[in-house]
Amino acid sequence: MTIKALAAAPEEQKKQMIGERLFPLIKQQQPTLAGKITGMLLEMDNGELLHLLESGDALNEKVNEALTVLNAVEAAAAAEKQ
Repeated sequence: MTIKALAAAPEEQKKQMIGERLFPLIKQQQPTLAGKITGMLLEMDNGELLHLLESGDALNEKVNEALTVLNAVEAAAAAEKQ
């Protein structure tokens, strides 16, 4: 994926192109939650997503933030069942 190809793509295709690059990186860290986390991150601005592709530290930070949110949602759901 080049910046030129990304710029020429329709908006919905841009997200897909970025997601296809993000998913394998996230899967290395979180194999079972990679799809969900990728989906969460794709809600971000394309510029921020490109930064995540370029910076492993930034990507790790966002993955950890997503895990925190997922854990909080799971805990709330468990508390409701009780």
